[in-house]
Amino acid sequence: MSVTPIRRTQRGDDSRISPIFLAIAAVMIVSGWAVWREFASNKGFAVFLFVVSGWVVSLCLHEYAHARTALHSGDISIGGKGYLTLNPMKYTHALLSIVLPVIFVIMGGIGLPGGAVFVERGRIRGRWRHSLISAAGPLVNLVFAVVLMLPFALHKADTWPTDFMAALAFLASLQVTAAAINLLPVPGLDGYGIWEPWLSYNVRRQMEPFAQFGLLAVFGVLWIPSVNVKFWDAMDTVMGWFNVPTMYVDYGYTLFRFWKNQG
Repeated sequence: MSVTPIRRTQRGDDSRISPIFLAIAAVMIVSGWAVWREFASNKGFAVFLFVVSGWVVSLCLHEYAHARTALHSGDISIGGKGYLTLNPMKYTHALLSIVLPVIFVIMGGIGLPGGAVFVERGRIRGRWRHSLISAAGPLVNLVFAVVLMLPFALHKADTWPTDFMAALAFLASLQVTAAAINLLPVPGLDGYGIWEPWLSYNVRRQMEPFAQFGLLAVFGVLWIPSVNVKFWDAMDTVMGWFNVPTMYVDYGYTLFRFWKNQG
């Protein structure tokens, strides 16, 4: 009887940070430094690079949180899929996870929840674990937002460079809106994923077909003027808890759209 040797992947290879992620993080650091030091000839473009790279970094961390939590909850297939490397190209839907959210940021200045890593839910035991896997991603956005807003809470707005503070405020607003939208109990979003394990089998089967339309439905509702106003009022309230003035968010968005300021 012949035995075919099993090729084992080095454990470290599954979680080694991807050079792609490191490059994106480097762009964030360098562009942020340029905004701080006011070295860029086009400060709007520097803010654009800082916000977009920072946003992509947060998306990678969001998906990493889902994957890492799933791994510790029982899905040992996560590592082999490359999700622990923070490489955005390894996601199940790179278009939904990275490209589409960035386009929405550019077009409307709103944080769009991206697509997700593929978790083999059959390997997970316990409803609490399923809920925690879904909650892990939005929690990263909330932590990221708090870190970005801390300088305002510590009253650094009057001493740190205005353009840099505006960029921080706008990037923080993206994190807050992404977390708020993603935590809605709508099929297809992480908020629904938190509650789904606690629903009956029949309800889950009935809601499953709507998952692919959930995000579109949310944005359709947000398109209603009265709802849109209340949504942004709520976001401003959250930002206000950390002493982030709305004027900084608006100025950051203006700088971000540097192509509008040309000529």
